[in-house]
Amino acid sequence: MSSKIDKEAVEETSGDKSFLDTELRPSRWDEYIGQKAIKDNLRILLKAAAERSTTPEHILFYGPPGLGKTTLAHLISKETGRQIKVTSGPAIEKVGDLASVLTNLGPGDILFIDEIHRLNKTIEEILYPAMESGTLDIIIGKGPSARTIQLELPPFTLLAATTRVAAVSSPLRSRFSGGVYRLEFYTEEELEEIIRRSAKILGVETEGGAERAIAKRARFTPRTANYFLKRARDYAQVHKKALDDDAVAEALKMLGVDEVGLTPSDRKLLQTMADKFGGGPVGLGTLAAALSEEEATIEEFNEPYLIQLGLIERTPRGRMLTVNGYNHIGLTPPKNLQNKLL
Repeated sequence: MSSKIDKEAVEETSGDKSFLDTELRPSRWDEYIGQKAIKDNLRILLKAAAERSTTPEHILFYGPPGLGKTTLAHLISKETGRQIKVTSGPAIEKVGDLASVLTNLGPGDILFIDEIHRLNKTIEEILYPAMESGTLDIIIGKGPSARTIQLELPPFTLLAATTRVAAVSSPLRSRFSGGVYRLEFYTEEELEEIIRRSAKILGVETEGGAERAIAKRARFTPRTANYFLKRARDYAQVHKKALDDDAVAEALKMLGVDEVGLTPSDRKLLQTMADKFGGGPVGLGTLAAALSEEEATIEEFNEPYLIQLGLIERTPRGRMLTVNGYNHIGLTPPKNLQNKLL
């Protein structure tokens, strides 16, 4: 229960997320901050396709949540003037679901599939010819009397996103001929720029290092930075205070977020590794059981940030606390720590 609250503290609730999607999402390349290498490659790919009067090739984005994969998909739609249809891997449960989506695409449309790693193998095999040759093969009936109907699809571009690229099958990955792009974590300077832009859109006045205070705690992700900005705005408004670094610290402390952006579940993970497993090494399954948490939550939500901060390490034998990890929870690292990390 507590980890769910922690995740909501750094990820949008449905209402806030809808607002962010419509108001804070960049609508032009020059408004999209960060990910320069990806933007440069996409600009060339899209411009070349436009000059040839062809639909852009299929593209896969991957990386941790909140880095802007969905935003890039919508930005490509706006920049190319093409309609975008949005769905997700879990929403496509049957072949008929995929067939319905594909047959409703118009010429040149963009289909965006989020969490594409959650498509099942049968759905994937139907998607292959649609991506390669623009055809949809539907099998009608079973056994010897079964027959295949082939439908011609209009030219379309598939944009897909995943937080777990290793879970996307190799045959599917290879069909993203436009490229497979990894979104990197943002720097504090980039996050400050994003926060200033968002504050202007929201009509919020910040002062006294508020942007830097939020950026330091934002887990290197724009989504979290925008969420923290709005919560700090609410706190300052209710308490009739200026939105400065002190207001940010006080507001985020109420959410259980510390000075470097760790949530209660992050700190509990570090403490559990120290208290129950001597700092490690400990396997993911064992750690998840000790925390009464799902492995995927630890792997996708907690670990990336803790590793980025250098608080834990992944070793061949399992997860281990680092010197910084011990120091963050106020413990003295064991003398044999370096040997354990080897």
